[in-house]
Order: sequence, then C-alpha cells, then structure tokens
Amino acid sequence: MIDIDAIDRKILTVLQRDGALSQRDVAAEVGLSQNACWRRIKRLTELGVIEGFHARLNSDLIGLDLTVFMMIRTRQHSEGWMRDFRKHLATIPEIVEVHRIGGDWDYLIKVVTTSMAGYDQVYQRLTAKVDLETVTGLFAMETILENQPLHMP
Repeated sequence: MIDIDAIDRKILTVLQRDGALSQRDVAAEVGLSQNACWRRIKRLTELGVIEGFHARLNSDLIGLDLTVFMMIRTRQHSEGWMRDFRKHLATIPEIVEVHRIGGDWDYLIKVVTTSMAGYDQVYQRLTAKVDLETVTGLFAMETILENQPLHMP
C-alpha cells in the first residue's frame, strides 16, 4: 500500500472525475501551486497509483452496442496454461476486461462488440486455442452504472 495524504486524495478524486483537466485547474481545485501539484501527480504516477489517462468512449455511438460477460470454467490451473491463456486473451481486442474469480466459475470476461455475430467471432477465437470446460455468455440489456471513481478512505 502506498502512503498518500489528504492532498493526494483530493488530487486523485479530481483526476478521476476529469482526467483532461490541466494541472493548473487541478492545482486550483486542491489548493496547491501548479509546480507542487505537478510534483505530486508525477510521484503518484511513478509509484503506480496513477496508471494513465484515458478517454472514455460512448460505445453505442461508435457502433459497439453489445456487451457480453463471459463466465468461464476451466479444467486447467497450471502456471503454463494460465500464461498461455493470458497471452491468448490479449490477442482478442473486443475483450476489454478479464478477472480471475472465486466460486463456481474461474474467469469473468467483459466483451464489447458490434453484434451477436461479433460476439460469436470472439467466442470462436477464444475457444479455438484454449482448453475450456464451460463457457457461458450473459448479455447486458442496459448499463446502469459503470466507470465510477474509486472511493478512497
């Protein structure tokens, strides 16, 4: 765990809300000089707390209007299989999140694509190269809440 103080938390909260703000605007919001704010942002980035800045896109407006959560169960749990599985997942651009989970399933994968045919292509590419026991898809009908900022205690 990284030691962060109240000002760092303020900076992180402001940047999560709007990562496109200028350092001047962030500094003004948190009550620091621009140089002091820059040094803190640089430190938080070097420590890995800030992992980057990204534009959040409206998937519907760019024709990616199908979100599928794939639940995967596997027979394999060896280090070599997991390494190959991770490498293979990275070759499928429609896969935007992958989580190894506990419980009855082993992995939860989020796929964002154009259509059912697009999802079927992802499914075919995924299952063609890795040994999986069970794969099921849960189709999102509506996104109610997503990309929320992390709450820091």
